[in-house]
Amino acid sequence: MLIDFFYTLRSAKLPVSVKEYLTLLEGLREGVVGPASQDGWHIDDFYYLSRTTLVKDEKHYDKFDRAFAAYFKGVEMLADFTRDIPLEWLRKNLELELSPEEKAKIEKMGWDELMETLRKRFEEQKERHEGGSKMIGTGGTSPFGAYGFNPQGIRIGQDKSRNKSAVKVWDQRAYKDYDDTQELGTRNIKIALRRLRKFAREGAEEELDLDDTIKCTAANAGYLDIKMVPERHNNVKVLLLMDVGGTMDEHIHRVEEMFSAAKTEFKHLEFYYFHNCVYDFMWKNNRRRFSEKFPTLDIIRKYNKDYKMIFVGDATMSPYEILQPGGSVEYNNEEAGAEWIQRLTNAFPKFAWINPEPQGVWQYRQSISVIQQLVNQRMYPLTVKGLEEAMRLLSK
Repeated sequence: MLIDFFYTLRSAKLPVSVKEYLTLLEGLREGVVGPASQDGWHIDDFYYLSRTTLVKDEKHYDKFDRAFAAYFKGVEMLADFTRDIPLEWLRKNLELELSPEEKAKIEKMGWDELMETLRKRFEEQKERHEGGSKMIGTGGTSPFGAYGFNPQGIRIGQDKSRNKSAVKVWDQRAYKDYDDTQELGTRNIKIALRRLRKFAREGAEEELDLDDTIKCTAANAGYLDIKMVPERHNNVKVLLLMDVGGTMDEHIHRVEEMFSAAKTEFKHLEFYYFHNCVYDFMWKNNRRRFSEKFPTLDIIRKYNKDYKMIFVGDATMSPYEILQPGGSVEYNNEEAGAEWIQRLTNAFPKFAWINPEPQGVWQYRQSISVIQQLVNQRMYPLTVKGLEEAMRLLSK
């Protein structure tokens, strides 16, 4: 099996050598990931061992994650269930396409019913299912599985979002940091952000005050009287909180442009990442988002009210992710995301939300409406006009 895995990585253009492959085999023989169970090594342990031995540069991590997910089809478990799902159940043979009328006939479950039903499916299911409406499988209308349709379900074993209706996602892959060196094709974003900048004189006397020098020289009967003033510094402080991964992948280029402009325009810029909704922690490096966490309460305590807070996110998610404890697609959060958004907006009264989704679709996304209410309608599109309006609000 592992030789096919090796060739999958090579096909994904990863610079994996035979020597590194042999190192992986040696690690398995020596029990680096612990003794093999009846069904083989735990997929988490094998993932980290294979990435450590086969990938020598962090820039290839995302490519490795994609190849790994493509080969193993997402056998990692989320939530508090201990039973693994056989990969055969999730193999893609067909992808269900339904008409709008057929989709409207499918009823969705509530949160508690969805979680309890999934628990029962783990206990009941013994084989692969395809095209059905009940069991974990593919190409059907069941709330559990891949490549089908359900207005509200748990996506399992699917490489990416198709209908944007999952309330939990089984597979977990690395996100990429936004590139803050992205060259801008236009100066419009930088000009829009510049409306927020305020300058103040501070520090040592470092530059000539020409007007005062002329005035004092004239008053001094023509004898030169040079006057110096402290250099002007941009004293605006910005806290940038950016949604990353999932549906935000569609907006990477535009968000990178904004991120680059912000890094250029604001001397005092602090940034953190979150996924879909803010919860009890955020991170600065997407490769290490679970090992290097920054508690949200610590961020609130660290920065004072002088900071202007800017959320950047499409606010497109299941409403459960905002309103339900445990609603995060990645882990079981103890408090609802709405609680954390309220804490942040109370701590930083000057705030705005920048949404890269076209403004015309906002009214059709329930989650966007919820976020708009939480941020007191301070949501603006990621357009030049939207940025200007947001910066005008923050500068008051």
